[in-house]
Amino acid sequence: MAQSSIEWTEMTWNPTTGCTKISAGCKFCYAEVMSKRLKAMGVDKYKDNFDVKIHKPSLNTPYTWKSPKIVFVNSMSDLFHEEIPLDYIKKVFKVMNDNPQHVFQVLTKRAVRLFEVHNKLNWTHNIWMGVSVEDDKVVGRIDFLRKTKAKIKFLSLEPLIGPLNNLNLKKIDWVIVGGESGYKARPMDEEWVLDIYEQCKKAKVSFFFKQWGGKNKKAAGRLLNGKTYDEMPNRIIEIERNS
Repeated sequence: MAQSSIEWTEMTWNPTTGCTKISAGCKFCYAEVMSKRLKAMGVDKYKDNFDVKIHKPSLNTPYTWKSPKIVFVNSMSDLFHEEIPLDYIKKVFKVMNDNPQHVFQVLTKRAVRLFEVHNKLNWTHNIWMGVSVEDDKVVGRIDFLRKTKAKIKFLSLEPLIGPLNNLNLKKIDWVIVGGESGYKARPMDEEWVLDIYEQCKKAKVSFFFKQWGGKNKKAAGRLLNGKTYDEMPNRIIEIERNS
């Protein structure tokens, strides 16, 4: 568990770590780079670098939080990776089910496996499920997400490396958009972002603009049209925390 600098969450929780590349968005994976740094620092969880690993002791962590949190689950992994057993995914879900005061944000690129197992999981109101979509080659992930029983469904269009015209936002509650960051960051066109914003506005879907990215993401900032877009399903958070 750690406080997070990710703009759309408060903290991270990693009951699994490690992953393997699956599509173009993975090319400059931040988690892989961070894993190497953490291994060099002697952090035990990352002693095997970016190999897929489960961490059973971490399942206890959410039970210790004293106040409600918004939590990004597996910022350093993908819960629906093929190497993570379904039984362990169920244990992670049980922890989330047992802690309804927290909002858990789960994000995957493996939408097919998500759909294959979603009927075997308990989708309580506090579990937000999202898929990453970096370009139009993987837009089909949204269809698999849409068919799941998740109460809140969201898209992470980051790193956005191509236009996403005519998105089907039916049953989607929230869209995050962000450019790639780092020394080799691929550029993001402003027109791509504006088009997605207009699509969200038309569909009445919450829109969150995370960053322009680039070599110096802090300098590039996160203003769009001179504004900061921090929309989230806040009304739903209030309902969940008061229920």
